[in-house]
Amino acid sequence: MANAGLQLLGFILGFLGWIGSIVSTALPQWKIYSYASDNIVTAQAIYEGLWMSCVSQSTGQIQCKVFDSLLNLHSTLQATRALMIIGILLGLIAIFVSTVGMKCMKCLEEDEVQKMRMAVIGGVIFIIAGLAILIATAWYGNRIVQEFYDPMTPVNARYEFGQALFTGWAAASLCLLGGALLCCCCPQKATSYPTPRPYPKTAPSTGKDYV
Repeated sequence: MANAGLQLLGFILGFLGWIGSIVSTALPQWKIYSYASDNIVTAQAIYEGLWMSCVSQSTGQIQCKVFDSLLNLHSTLQATRALMIIGILLGLIAIFVSTVGMKCMKCLEEDEVQKMRMAVIGGVIFIIAGLAILIATAWYGNRIVQEFYDPMTPVNARYEFGQALFTGWAAASLCLLGGALLCCCCPQKATSYPTPRPYPKTAPSTGKDYV
């Protein structure tokens, strides 16, 4: 029963991490404009994501521009896009594989060891997906830090971490934790003992002694 609860908790955490990775990839707030210059303009907020850059006015109006050219993008942005998409696809595969291995499902019910192995395989895929998301978000965040502290970057062109980046870090953590919990349900090898040899039956005594 404890194994089933651990499996279910790991699956729920991995699933929530997968949802978070989709939300993080879709959100445009990967980096937001840092008001570090002398001329502070609080009437608008400027932020940029993996697919577009947006400007939000204080009146509530939002204007976004999708990145037109793929080849004109920075290599870090292209790699982040690829890693996030890979993480999402791996997470989807992990969900299907883990579902087959869940004890509450009737798939592979006749083979308990194979069923648990499927859950462990799903957990491993969740971990790989979490690592892909973590590398993508950490790489993008490192670029933001480098540009912020670069003396060649103008003060009015510096950005800070956005909400989508924190969402990506949380999603990666959930995928890693959920995958680790699923891997904890690894099937144990049964210890094989030699079959006991039957002792020969003794003939019942007739009560007569022969000389």
